Amino acid sequence: MAAAASQNPAHGLFENFLQAQLCKDVLSSFQDLCMCLGLEPGGRLSFYHKLKAELNYWNAKSLWAKLDKRASHPVYEQGKACANTKCLVVGAGPCGLRTAVELALLGARVVLVEKRTKFSRHNVLHLWPFTIQDLRGLGAKKFYGRFCTGTLDHISIRQLQLLLLKVALLLGVEIHWGVTFTGLLPPSHKGIGWRAQLQPSPPDQLALYEFDVLISAAGSKFVPEGFSVREMRGKLAIGITANFVNGRTVAETQVPEISGVARIYNQSFFQNLFKATGIDLENIVYYKDDTHYFVMTAKRQSLLRLGVLRQDFANTEQLLGHDNIVPEALHRFARAAADFATHGKLGNLEFACDARGRPDVAAFDFTSMTRAESAARVQEKHGARILLELVGDCLVEPFWPLGTGVARGFLAAFDAAWTVKLWARGTQPLDVLAERESLYQLLSQTSPENMHRNIAQYTLDPASRYPNLNLRSVTPQQVRDLYDIGGKELERKKNDKTDSPMHLTPEPVGTQEELLLWCQKQTAGYPGVQVTDFSSSWTDGRALCALVHRLRPNLLDFSTLQGAGALETTALAVKLAEQELGIAPVIPPQVLVAGTDPLGLTAYLTHFYSAFGKTPHSPDLVSPLSTGTASAVLFLSKLQRKLQRTHSQNGQDSGGKKPRLEAESKMPSPIEPTLEQPVTPLNPLPADQEVSTEASGQGWKDKEHLWWPTVNNAEAGDLCSLCGERLYILERICADGRFFHRSCFHCHSCEAPLWPEGYRQHPGDGHFYCLLHFPQSVSINVCDGTPEDQELPGNNEEKEATAVSPRTPTAPEVIEGPLKQPSRKLIRLSSPERRSLSSLNLQPDDEIEGPPKPPRSCSALAHQALEGSFTGWGVPDQRLPQTLLSPSPELLKLVASSVEEEDEGLSSSEEEEEGEEEDLVLTSDVEQTLLNFAKNSGTMEKYPTWRRTLLRRAKEEEMKRFCKAQAIQRRLDEIEAALRELEEEGKRLELALRSQSCSPKQEKLWMEKILKLIQKKNSLVAEEADLMITVKELGLEEKQWQLDQELRSYMDREETLKTAKEKQAEEQMLKQLLDVVKQRDALIRFREECRLSELGQGAGDQG
Repeated sequence: MAAAASQNPAHGLFENFLQAQLCKDVLSSFQDLCMCLGLEPGGRLSFYHKLKAELNYWNAKSLWAKLDKRASHPVYEQGKACANTKCLVVGAGPCGLRTAVELALLGARVVLVEKRTKFSRHNVLHLWPFTIQDLRGLGAKKFYGRFCTGTLDHISIRQLQLLLLKVALLLGVEIHWGVTFTGLLPPSHKGIGWRAQLQPSPPDQLALYEFDVLISAAGSKFVPEGFSVREMRGKLAIGITANFVNGRTVAETQVPEISGVARIYNQSFFQNLFKATGIDLENIVYYKDDTHYFVMTAKRQSLLRLGVLRQDFANTEQLLGHDNIVPEALHRFARAAADFATHGKLGNLEFACDARGRPDVAAFDFTSMTRAESAARVQEKHGARILLELVGDCLVEPFWPLGTGVARGFLAAFDAAWTVKLWARGTQPLDVLAERESLYQLLSQTSPENMHRNIAQYTLDPASRYPNLNLRSVTPQQVRDLYDIGGKELERKKNDKTDSPMHLTPEPVGTQEELLLWCQKQTAGYPGVQVTDFSSSWTDGRALCALVHRLRPNLLDFSTLQGAGALETTALAVKLAEQELGIAPVIPPQVLVAGTDPLGLTAYLTHFYSAFGKTPHSPDLVSPLSTGTASAVLFLSKLQRKLQRTHSQNGQDSGGKKPRLEAESKMPSPIEPTLEQPVTPLNPLPADQEVSTEASGQGWKDKEHLWWPTVNNAEAGDLCSLCGERLYILERICADGRFFHRSCFHCHSCEAPLWPEGYRQHPGDGHFYCLLHFPQSVSINVCDGTPEDQELPGNNEEKEATAVSPRTPTAPEVIEGPLKQPSRKLIRLSSPERRSLSSLNLQPDDEIEGPPKPPRSCSALAHQALEGSFTGWGVPDQRLPQTLLSPSPELLKLVASSVEEEDEGLSSSEEEEEGEEEDLVLTSDVEQTLLNFAKNSGTMEKYPTWRRTLLRRAKEEEMKRFCKAQAIQRRLDEIEAALRELEEEGKRLELALRSQSCSPKQEKLWMEKILKLIQKKNSLVAEEADLMITVKELGLEEKQWQLDQELRSYMDREETLKTAKEKQAEEQMLKQLLDVVKQRDALIRFREECRLSELGQGAGDQG
């Protein structure tokens, strides 16, 4: 290279340009190169062709080959697709630069303005496979040799900007630095075009530049005038980023990256972190790039307790304001978290410096994220039209834990450039806008799994990227308000909506009359039951029992109500509704009997309608449970009751804990009474068998039926059991027979909201705690923070199994699984048998057809064996799963073929430019197995690629699970925020209704509004419960992985060398592993039953 540079100075200048690592160096070297060659920067694609003709030595040729391959694609029409189009791009972030590159390839004149003068953001971005392929096609390895060489695919924002800046300059994009865009200057008369308002005073050439396309990529804080933005809020979320100096020492390269770990499924890591440092986090990620980059979500109380925040403010801006943060404490916080997560292997952590020379650590708020309502607009004035488009954070602000920002940003850049091509072609403005909005609807749904598999074929054409594409999902009539002619928007039809989300929920009940009519139909024909209102008709409890019996006849025998008191009858109905139908109480039975709260009763009955409103009315059929998320509420409530029952049993076992598999089937529940064997009458009882409800002393003698706490005050449900303040209808949450404000029902330690199955009340102080922070007087299994005796509602309980299932089976179901016997004999398993058990991969029974899954590629089959094998939390060394210790040749062939398929088209010289930055050591067994296969197949040269690919895929699987957990957490936060808004609105309406100072017409209107709010709340709570089921699944997966790792550490030892204590621990782990398998089996069956029930419901709707 030196010889080439001495012969031609331009070659040396070009090499300096390729290797420049600072923005100013890129610009200066490019300017020197242009001066040396006598070329004027800019000038569209013609500049690129002139530069290519001047630089024809080997290193430049390899780059030209890549860019020529990209530019030769038919979609660009040889650089003439937009030859007459002038574009202004605002912002030199990754998305702005990527859009500018595509517009330049289309042949447009592209001018880019950027208010900053340097790139200084060290934060690291996760890359999807298609973004890696895309950047490689632009010559990424030429500009940045370490591009995607580790086990995780990522790049720092600064390096990505440098890479794209170089490409943009080579393709003739004109870039102006230190220039701020402040708005548009519309034409003052015919004959001139649109211009930009810029500060400070730009050169005349830029100030007079007229353009017909504006692309805004200036970030979420700047959205051009005319665009409306929707805010999506969750509960308070505080992120902390920290960048430490990467010295690239041998020790540093051997520290594995952390693709992400979340509290939602791995509570043990965060519990250990809290005990060791006092730091309380929700998640943490570690990437190794130019810096050691850590990002984490911290809890407010932890930051206050450790002195990072001086004061607690309700206002987020004040809370995270500069004056309220103690920099030294923040540095200690970030350093301690990073040191713990990497087991101290990074040594002395020194902060990298930001653009101002200060330590690069920051706290930020991502409680709210913004999303533009539309992706494009068209403005026209004095005959001049301009197309306005948004890309990047300006369009959709990403949720950082999901790692979707740059990938979806690039997709939006491609979609924006495709729209410009349509615009340049002369397509009608409304048609252009309709197609752009149709593409925008797909953006938030995209993931690597639901896009086209052949990423090498991705182009500007949306059909090459999105399967099942419908470019007419939004019609021109629906986007008329996005076309502004002379300051006037075209009117959109009132019934047209751009977004049309489909929610499979029952048809909402609109008025009290509709609800009353439904209740009358459900209770018709029952003796002594005549529903005429929402007060006196329900005071004896028989109407409520009739409703429960109609919906689930197998739960109670209506004839047993004879001689029962009103309170006992009502308490039984409320209990059955909660424990067997998943209908949470809204008011206590005492209030129902008193008949003093018609509004509360109306709200309670609305819950029944929300869950069963679409159930066909048939007195002879057993109604199914509500499908989908509604049954998830019931499932979680059963988990909580089983948890309570377990602790009650443990309290009675003073001599030690009984083995659960042995004792559970014989031990009756101390909380739940055994219901009488239900007898379903063929017809409702005749009228002459009616029993007076005044006989309060007759009937059941079993006081367990009165499981509700005895209270004398009929209005007890109106007060919160924790704070004692007034409870309004929409604020109420019921737990253990008591009512609370939803905002009060949180962990006493960390203030996190409490979920069914995820909390306990301390018997000493009476406070409620999440399982992670519950005072450790009770044995808690740190694998997932759940008590060791906790078990999912399983099939061992016939009565509970009926309630969990969305369908009631017509015959007893024989369920395979671990057998329960009155007594057990200790069985000694051999090491191979233990290995087999530890690697159990649970599947549903053959006779149950599982839910449909997307097709799996060969690569998916290969890395399935590596799933969850490199998290490393609490594990001293990294190990591959047992399935790869003795892999079959078929599996390795699949790996080999898929690796070859992925690496096809990549030059070997590129792969050899940089070695693997992160060197994770595989176990000797795995190394030997892979080496033997490579030798036997004669493909030794491919072994390093296979090894790196396997490690990378293992990390990818961890990333997928982390992203899934974070998506769930974000949605839970959004639901929490939405419920708070509903509560505030419901409180206002309830106060108005109870004031009795409104007219009957106004009262009816307010009642309709509050019924709608109640049904919205029911829908959100049901969705919340369904998400918690998924959380449980993630937790069990993590627990099985951890048990598997611990168990193997024992199995690897010789049997004769194990101590009695080690053998006992091994047996205990086997028992726990069997328990996890059983719980996962219950979840799989629950999901399958929900799916079948939904299919049946859908078929019924079609019929």
